[in-house]
Amino acid sequence: MFCGIVGFTGNNYQSAPILLKGLQKLEYRGYDSAGLYVADEANGTDQLVKENGRVSELVKLVSEKNVKGTAGIAHTRWATHGVPSVANAHPHVSADGRFYLVHNGVIENYAELKQNYLSDVQFASNTDTEVAVQMIDKFVKEGETTVNALKKLIALMDRNSAYGFLLMDREEPERMYVAKQKSPLLIGIGSDFNVVTSDAVAMLDQTHDFIELHDGEIAIVDPDNVQLFAANGDAISREAFHLDIDATETDKGAYPFYMLKEIDEQPVVIRQLISRYLPKDGQPQIGEGIVKDMLAADRIYIVAAGTSYHAGLVGARLFERWAGIPTEVHVSSEFAYEQPLLSEKPFFIFLSQSGETADSREVLQNINAQGFKSLTLTNVEKSTLWREATYALPLLAGPEIAVASTKAYVAQVTLQAILAYALADREALNLDLEQELSKIAIAIQGIIDDKEQLQEVAEEMLVPAHHAFYIGRGVDSAVVLEAALKLKEISYVQTEGFAAGELKHGTLALIEEDTPVIAVMTQPRLAGLVRGNLAETQARGAKTYTIVTQAIAKPEDDFVLPDINELLTPLVSVVPAQLLAYYTSLGRGLDVDHPRNLAKSVTVQ
Repeated sequence: MFCGIVGFTGNNYQSAPILLKGLQKLEYRGYDSAGLYVADEANGTDQLVKENGRVSELVKLVSEKNVKGTAGIAHTRWATHGVPSVANAHPHVSADGRFYLVHNGVIENYAELKQNYLSDVQFASNTDTEVAVQMIDKFVKEGETTVNALKKLIALMDRNSAYGFLLMDREEPERMYVAKQKSPLLIGIGSDFNVVTSDAVAMLDQTHDFIELHDGEIAIVDPDNVQLFAANGDAISREAFHLDIDATETDKGAYPFYMLKEIDEQPVVIRQLISRYLPKDGQPQIGEGIVKDMLAADRIYIVAAGTSYHAGLVGARLFERWAGIPTEVHVSSEFAYEQPLLSEKPFFIFLSQSGETADSREVLQNINAQGFKSLTLTNVEKSTLWREATYALPLLAGPEIAVASTKAYVAQVTLQAILAYALADREALNLDLEQELSKIAIAIQGIIDDKEQLQEVAEEMLVPAHHAFYIGRGVDSAVVLEAALKLKEISYVQTEGFAAGELKHGTLALIEEDTPVIAVMTQPRLAGLVRGNLAETQARGAKTYTIVTQAIAKPEDDFVLPDINELLTPLVSVVPAQLLAYYTSLGRGLDVDHPRNLAKSVTVQ
């Protein structure tokens, strides 16, 4: 699900260096193993090379083995089914060595398919992908063509499955078969070659012309030809689009806006944080000095601005509930000039995407002068807040270019959760944070894969609106602040987010016919209260929408989230709000990435 795919077929080319370079550009999608399969039709040879770990390890092995060939497929993996290992790395091969497959996504019913169709097959891995390639091989042996075998496999897969398939048949060494559902794949067009990739950025040094594959479609890709088929099997044609972008824009790939790309990257960000900070049986790795100084504190002060402030509100609950340390959250521009009375042993956490926020730096300089310990969580290493704090930890979100922060927020909440977990009595807490965060990454991916329904809601409810409201209680009251900020800053719909119980204390006066009111409900003990507050707005003509977890969902609810740890629900519940903001801005014809009057990094006060 979090993996990268590249494929290349061309006349008089060496495909391995091109594939490896593409994998290196896609390594943010997965880096626990990598592999490639290369075929050389002229010499009648082929080679499969896989390696555990980073793509750099595969590069070394490919060089040692002197891999050569004009066509090939490659993959960099984040494990979903099966532990990271050479055996579980892609490409996967059929038992007779004829078919080779790389795959992004999850085949939901792979166990049933394996039991029903492949009971006599000896498997080499623990992956759902190997089930797919073995079934294709089985169907071909039964008389199907390769493309029909692929279609037959797809027809048998659970409808909730997600896949991006790239397949090669050893008997057709210059041809690639492609299919996708919910997992992006592009076909890149060259003069005497063609490529396949899960992100255009991986192949921009080869071509700037791409054909987008739609859900349910299948393609047959040769060096000088591309055949495209609709889900019903009809041949179709689609013009390639040209990506005319300069070097400063290449990270956007084929996305229309950075914001959408960065929303889509959030599952990968969580995976990267797991890999960095929970690498050894889920035991936190954040530095002994940080843990020692935080445990010695009698109070934590989180200082931040904007989206980072909202992330801090979630973090405060984590530190108090998990670690038992009283925690306050302060807006940096206020704290800088109105410092409150501090406890005897304070510890400061600074949250900043850029690491250059001027107001926060003012606070940091003040507390440094008073001799207090501090920790900066930022996306930019060696930035000012990084350098000047006692400690610093990277958010690992990668460059965030859109003004409206999305993946940095998720990274900040995730890293605060890891910190709180490191400070907690983990035995008493009885929580496997690594497992829980992995579930969250999968849940976010599910929302992203089904985002079209949110576009419809945005166009109906929010695009025509003049003002809107988000409401919630408990930890959701922090999430709705961020949800409201996202909507207002890029769509210019005046939006308030607040604790639902406050409606009767003034805001209810603003509710009128068709006013959008969106309720976030993730806590069973508070859901009834929020539903009552929402009913009060409905009685006054509001147009309402609910975002709820499965445990408290009712038939009339609109968007249902999977159940996860209650204090971690902001990582999931914020994603529909991000997408609603994005589609509202898009529907209003605005520049999503560059809202008026705003800049990415606030370096002046």
